[in-house]
Amino acid sequence: MSFSVTGLGTSMRPARIAVGFIVGPTGAGKSALAMEVAQRSNCEIVNADSRQFYRGMDLGTAKPSAKDQARVPHHLIDVRNPDQSLDVAEFAQLARTAIEGIAARGRNPLVVGGSGLYLRVIRGGIFRGPAASPEIRDRLAKIAAENGVAQLHQTLREIDPAAANRIGVNDLYRIVRALEVFELTGETISAHQLRHRFADNGYDTLTVGVEVDRKKLYAAIDARFDSMVAAGLVDEVRALVEAGYSPGEPPLSTIGYKQIAAYLRGEIALDAAIAQARQESRRLAKRQLTWFRREPEIVWLDPERGAQDALALFEKFFRRG
Repeated sequence: MSFSVTGLGTSMRPARIAVGFIVGPTGAGKSALAMEVAQRSNCEIVNADSRQFYRGMDLGTAKPSAKDQARVPHHLIDVRNPDQSLDVAEFAQLARTAIEGIAARGRNPLVVGGSGLYLRVIRGGIFRGPAASPEIRDRLAKIAAENGVAQLHQTLREIDPAAANRIGVNDLYRIVRALEVFELTGETISAHQLRHRFADNGYDTLTVGVEVDRKKLYAAIDARFDSMVAAGLVDEVRALVEAGYSPGEPPLSTIGYKQIAAYLRGEIALDAAIAQARQESRRLAKRQLTWFRREPEIVWLDPERGAQDALALFEKFFRRG
């Protein structure tokens, strides 16, 4: 963590915006911790959970309550309808606009979420790469349709093992993009990203990771999904489907929503849908932890004194200079 200041003596002021980040897997308690930090350190929260962008998806995304949003201003929540996409590049632009507005009001930006790429691009932008090639994409899509997405993933692993380790075996869009970049440029997407290095964008940052014992985390995930169902998740999904939003398309094709939608179609019992959603949530948490473990700047909190340590770290960080 580096600081840059201008001026002398008591007139010294940070030349760069100080941005705090709270990261960690789903169900780890990031939102509760963020509320404590925000209230103690004059913060406004910028959401970096990719599902909380969407209106009507409240219970299944553990969106902050209206009461919490009244206590602490939140940004990038309910900014799209479920049939309106928000890609990473657009998110980065919206997030930076929010951050600069918060700083201009004399408050501190606190970015919170479990979507690792969304958090990373705030810090340094995103490698855009060459324009899409419809011919390459059509050809790769046909290969996937005929032989399965796993074959494309294996091709990617042979070309770019680092990218294959980051990209899920069924993530067709990102697999195709990585192969497309290689065909168009002769270089792997990992090489491009390494050179880009998500370069500095003028912020000073402190990133705190919420760590929870794996057994306790999985128990919390199960309990949280049960509470979502008890609070009315089935009715929430039903209302979205009845409003014309397709459960087969993002973001409704995400964990929790897709299982409950299958139940509503009569394809699965409710108990089985809940069990599947719990299992997929635990797998998501594991993937998120793997991603964040690769980020060397994260300060991981002791599970037993996480809130206490986070408050001290952010208070010192935001009061620097």
